[in-house]
Amino acid sequence: MTSPPFRWRRRPWVAWLAVVVLAASAWPGSTLRARDGVRALWVVRTTLVSAAAIAAMVSAADAAGFNTLLVQVRGRGDAYYADGLEPRPQALADQPAFDPLAETIARAHAAGLQVHAWVNVNLVSSAVDLPAAHDHVVYRHPEWLMVPRSLAAELAEVEPTSPEYVDRLARFFRGQLSTLEGLYVSPVAPAAAEYAARIVGDIARRYAVDGIHLDYVRYPSRDFDYSRAALDAFRQHVAGDLTPEERAQYDSRLAAEPLIYTDALADRWHEFRSRQLTRLVARVREAVKAVRPAAVMSAAVFPDPDEAAERRLQDWRGWLAQGLLDIVCPMAYTTDADVFASQVAAARAIAGTGRLWAGIGAFRLASPEIAANVRTAQRLGAGGVVLFSYDSLAAPDRGPSYLLEVGRAAFNRAGL
Repeated sequence: MTSPPFRWRRRPWVAWLAVVVLAASAWPGSTLRARDGVRALWVVRTTLVSAAAIAAMVSAADAAGFNTLLVQVRGRGDAYYADGLEPRPQALADQPAFDPLAETIARAHAAGLQVHAWVNVNLVSSAVDLPAAHDHVVYRHPEWLMVPRSLAAELAEVEPTSPEYVDRLARFFRGQLSTLEGLYVSPVAPAAAEYAARIVGDIARRYAVDGIHLDYVRYPSRDFDYSRAALDAFRQHVAGDLTPEERAQYDSRLAAEPLIYTDALADRWHEFRSRQLTRLVARVREAVKAVRPAAVMSAAVFPDPDEAAERRLQDWRGWLAQGLLDIVCPMAYTTDADVFASQVAAARAIAGTGRLWAGIGAFRLASPEIAANVRTAQRLGAGGVVLFSYDSLAAPDRGPSYLLEVGRAAFNRAGL
């Protein structure tokens, strides 16, 4: 019996589809993503200094079974890519035509790996070595820098444009290197938030990244930001809610007690700063999605949501609830397997399977411990894992095949 015409016309299409499916299954990394979720590496900017280093990184990550790279293209207010809005780092000074991000994307995509641009948002400078470039944000907008509570009164008397302002901040941070990474830009100033959004939006617009990964999107601690600009903004924010008598009372003491408003309204001060950070995340997301709607928005966060919100003013639970993040990556860097499991389980309860990649502090663990944490994260329903970092796992003292060993141990249940 003759088949109906419409069935005859379908056969070439079905054959073509079969070829496409077979080709997709043979594409490096496609099966990994479909079957086993995200297997990512944080790649620190120190690897992005030459084409040879990038080629070696992509090849090693692919061979070890990873399918996603989070590459640090903004480390300290700098641009590890071409024609950025910020200065190129000193590490690339002798290679003016070299574009690390473009090189990474080309090689990774050819191998079937995804690339997410990892951006340090608020952390913009080391305190030990201040930026060499005169057009760095630290020098162009010192008024945006976060100030600790202990320096608030002192720096309120210093103009931010004075060299003494940045120098005094740097000296403070140098004395706290065990707990403070460097100088941070505040999210309170609207212009500072817009600046960050422009930086990230520019990357998303010009590069075929699969995602944007935010890091250091937080305050150093709850003792920041007590800059003059932030204190002024808070006073203006609460002024309409105070009686004339209250305002008069606070203002009469302001000269002698510059923190009178924040001390008297401590809960509102905490909420105010937290909301400014949330608005920054929202503004960055808006800038990215406007030019690359399919890009995945993720963020590295402190694993305990209550501690993150209380001590770092990082309300990542709220960011997920508001749809500001597609993925949250709790930095569960503990060496205690039970603590790791509890942190991932707690984050999983908030984020769900599809919105959680478990961050693993691989630099602190042996290969069997890394593998155990990967399996724990998979068992608890994480949608992926991210190991920190490629650079530590590929360090010379680890041996040339250590990353491959880690991959085989961590992902052997996937048949690698």
